[in-house]
Amino acid sequence: MAKDTKIIRDLTQGSVPGTLLRFSLPLFLSGLLQMVYNMVDMIVVGRFVGTQGLSAVSIGGEVLQLITFVAMGFSNAGQILISRYVGEDRKDLIGEMVGTLFTLLMSLAVVIMILFLMTYQSIIAWLNTPVEIWEYTRQYSIVCVLGIVFIYGYNLVSAILRGMGDSRHPFQFIAIASVINVVLDILFVGPMGMGPRGAALATVIGQGVSFLFALGLLYRNRAQVYFDFAPRHFRISRHVIRPLLSLGIPMVIQSAAVTFSMLFVNSYVNAYGTVAVAVTGVARKLEGMIGVIAQSISSAGGAMVSQALGAGKTKRVPKIVYHALWMVAIPSSVFAVITYFRPEWLFGLFSEDPEVLAMAVVYIPVAMVQYLGCTLRPANFALINGSGNSFLNLMVALLDGIVCRIGLSLLLGVALGYGIMGFWYGNALSGLVPFLIGGVYLVSGQWKKRASATP
Repeated sequence: MAKDTKIIRDLTQGSVPGTLLRFSLPLFLSGLLQMVYNMVDMIVVGRFVGTQGLSAVSIGGEVLQLITFVAMGFSNAGQILISRYVGEDRKDLIGEMVGTLFTLLMSLAVVIMILFLMTYQSIIAWLNTPVEIWEYTRQYSIVCVLGIVFIYGYNLVSAILRGMGDSRHPFQFIAIASVINVVLDILFVGPMGMGPRGAALATVIGQGVSFLFALGLLYRNRAQVYFDFAPRHFRISRHVIRPLLSLGIPMVIQSAAVTFSMLFVNSYVNAYGTVAVAVTGVARKLEGMIGVIAQSISSAGGAMVSQALGAGKTKRVPKIVYHALWMVAIPSSVFAVITYFRPEWLFGLFSEDPEVLAMAVVYIPVAMVQYLGCTLRPANFALINGSGNSFLNLMVALLDGIVCRIGLSLLLGVALGYGIMGFWYGNALSGLVPFLIGGVYLVSGQWKKRASATP
């Protein structure tokens, strides 16, 4: 075991803003790098292949989201529970959770890969993929799906490390993946002329190498995670599977509801043609820049809330929520100003098509609403997820993902006849739901009851 490697870190000590910033910064940098190498896919393909290739990568990215929500849901649940066990000093449960997560998620990865390979044509058709980019979309999607084991594996190892309070090593691993992805992207799509398939292959190879490095670190420091990697310890433990499913299933439903509802809305948007697909895809990437900050703060805040409740330090929780809010608000405001005043420059990074740039200007008001939701959500998700409230997670999933996003989009886009603007606004406005629910939950004080019982 490497002597200079420390995995477990106490997040219940020190000032709240200082701890939150130190823990979230590597998460932010990790997310930023991941966003950058996803954007590189679109930039490189957009430059070498054109608007059709850019649109195909956009839809292919939506398909990839469709198959990763299970990993995100159970990984986040595992991270919260490991943080709780660390706060409670339950070493036995930490090791059992590690083994259970490995077996559950890797098994699900194989099952989902097989199911997708059997049904991908129907999924691409359901998304109203324009016929001229069908083949590009198919190539990109299949390659990404074949690498799903690496995606799931990296998510589960990173969740284990973050649950222990270690956000630095996941950043290092995603940095490795980013460098590999950028280099291979340019090589595969440029000189080798592989198109969107080359961009997908570059992403999968980068993620595979990153996963292997992460797995190696976990093995070298197996004593700290109380898991010796013996085959018999990979069994699903009855002591932790129930809380994992209790918290993880609502998180999976939440991710699934948001993902499916966004795909549902985008299926209407895709019917407006390749220019609309390209603009929406680029907009998602730009909004994702705020999402990177939001996700890092939400993940860090959730781990801190979970450890604080596990250690019985309830007075620390509202401070975490408050500081998480302003830490996202400042960079979000800066990014909103840049987007408002320089939209052609931002969208021009991906495409020089005059039609794309013209439609990008129309999208700006929608982007402002989207940024507002990205600013308000993370602090409330940190509280809801960190407290392990599975019921509230389910309510957010149903309201945000299904009732509001689909309902508002159909109301504005179809019933009121606003067309593509209606679908865009419906998606953006639904992002305010977690803030409303989480705000009521914080004021009610019901989260305090979670301090005395392991979820």
